[in-house]
Amino acid sequence: MTENFSQTTNAPHSHDLNALESLAQRLDQTRYYNDAITELLGLAATEAITREQIVPGKIRIEHILRDQQSTAEEQALAYLIGFFMLGRQCTETELNQALGENVLPLLKTLNLIEESTPQQYRALFDLRPHGADDGTELWVSSDVRAYQRSGALRKDHVLGIGQASLTLAQITERTPIKRALDLGTGCGIQTFHLLSHTEHVTATDISERALAFTRFNILLNAKELNVDRHNLHNRVSLYKGSLTEPVQGQKFDLVVSNPPFVITPRTAEEKPEDQFTYRDGGLAGDQLVQTLLNELPAILAPNGRAQMLANWEIWEDSQQWDSRVRQWVNNELDVWCIQRETLSPEQYAETWLKDASEQRDLQHYEQAYKNYLLDFAQRQVTAIGLGMLWLRKPAPSTPMHQPLQRYEEITYPIQQPLAPFITEAIELYDQLNQLTSEELLHAHVEVAQDVTEERHARPGAEHPGVILLREGAGLRRTILESTELAGFVSACDGELSVQQILGALAVLLEWEDDTPREKLIQHIRELIEKGFLRFTSAD
Repeated sequence: MTENFSQTTNAPHSHDLNALESLAQRLDQTRYYNDAITELLGLAATEAITREQIVPGKIRIEHILRDQQSTAEEQALAYLIGFFMLGRQCTETELNQALGENVLPLLKTLNLIEESTPQQYRALFDLRPHGADDGTELWVSSDVRAYQRSGALRKDHVLGIGQASLTLAQITERTPIKRALDLGTGCGIQTFHLLSHTEHVTATDISERALAFTRFNILLNAKELNVDRHNLHNRVSLYKGSLTEPVQGQKFDLVVSNPPFVITPRTAEEKPEDQFTYRDGGLAGDQLVQTLLNELPAILAPNGRAQMLANWEIWEDSQQWDSRVRQWVNNELDVWCIQRETLSPEQYAETWLKDASEQRDLQHYEQAYKNYLLDFAQRQVTAIGLGMLWLRKPAPSTPMHQPLQRYEEITYPIQQPLAPFITEAIELYDQLNQLTSEELLHAHVEVAQDVTEERHARPGAEHPGVILLREGAGLRRTILESTELAGFVSACDGELSVQQILGALAVLLEWEDDTPREKLIQHIRELIEKGFLRFTSAD
C-alpha cells in the first residue's frame, strides 16, 4: 500500500493542503518564474547560478534591494530569489514583502524555514522554478545546493533538477500510456513529466526523504500537473524500497530511471547510512545496473519500454566497451544502448568526490581518492562508460520480430530533446523488420529532410575521394558512402522503388553478378534503420 510521507522529518511537509495551495498562489503573485528571474537578474547572473556560481546573483540582489528606484514587485522577487536560491537570510518583514502578509506561520507549517538568529530566518530547503519542455511552469523543492552550505553533503541528500535529470527527461518518449514507473524518483522530476502523458505514475525511492520531497512538489504544483490534491492516489502512488522490490507483481508500460549507479568503493564496515542515497546503490562496482537490468523484464508489460541512464565498467580484458552490458540484457528484449562518455578511474573519482563536496576535507579527500583507485585496480578497470539505455519487452504476438540489438558510441553533441527521434527511429525499425527481402525491393523510400551529402576531392581530381552522408537532427550520425550507395541515395525521391533503382545501377555500373546488389541492400537497410531514408506512400 502506498505510504503518505506528508510529515517526514527533515523534509518539506505536505499534510496541510490549504497551506500548499496558499503557497502556490503567493509564488505566482510574486512572479517566481524563470523568465521573471532572468529579467530581474540579467542573463549573465542567471546563467552563473545554473553553473552553481552565486556571487553575480548576490551582487545583483543587493543592488536591487538598495536601489530606491526598484519597484515593490522587483524587491519582492529579489527577496524570494535570495532566500530560496542563494542562501540569503530574511526577516519576517522581508518575507512578508516577498510572499504577502502573515506568511511566517504558513512557511513553518510546511517546514520550509528555521530561525537562524533572533529575528532572522533561513530556508531549510531549496525551492526554485522549473520550466518543462511542454511550457509548464513548476516550483521544485530539494535539499539546498552545495554552494549554499559548508562541508560535504548529507548522506540522504535529495538532489534538485540537474543535467542528468534533464537528459533523462529529454530522451524519454512521450506517447500516451496508462501506467509508468519512476524508479528512484529523487525530488520527482521524472514523475512531473510522466504525468503529462500517463494516466497513473508510481514513484519509488529507497529514501523516505526523497519521497517526501516528491509528494510536496506534486501537491504544490497540483493544478499544473492535473492532480487532485485531495485524491493524489488517483494519479500517483509512492512506494519506499530498493530497485523493483516495491512493485513486484505489477506491470508497467514505461519505466524510467536515473538509478543510484555511481560506483563507490565498498567496505566491510559500511552501513546503509554511510552511503549517499541519491547516487550509491550499495553494491560493488556496476552491479546495481546489472541487477536492475536483470529485474526489469518482470515488471514490463507486453510492449513495455524502459529508458534509463547508467554507467558500466570497462575491464582490461574487454574486447569492446559494451561487453559487460551485452551480458546483462535478456536476449528476448530489444535494446538500444548509447555510450555518451568514458572516464578514466582518476577522472571518475574526481567527478564524484567533487559532486558531494568531499574535497572540502583534504585528509578525507586524499583517502577517498586512493580508495577509488584501489577499488578499480582490484577489478582491472581501465575506464568507466556513461550513457543511456532503451529497452522493450516485445509482445508474444509481434510478427516476425527480430530483437533490436543496437550498441553505439556517440560522444558528440546530439539533438535535444531526443525523444521524438527515438520514437520515430523505433517505428522505422519495426516497419523495416516486418518486411521480407522481396517486400523491401518493392518499397519506395526518400531521403530524410535533415540529411545532407558532402563530397571531398583532391585538387584537380575528376571524382570525389570521400562521400559522406550526414544527419542534421537526432543522433547526427555520419556515414561513409561508397560510389554505389551514393548513386542509390541520389535517386531516392520516392518515385522509384528500391528494385527499380537497383536495376538502373546494375546497368549503369555494369555489375557482372548479384554480389554488389546484395551488399547494397544491406547498406540500404542500415540507412533506413538509422533514419537517413524514410518510407513513402508511393505505389
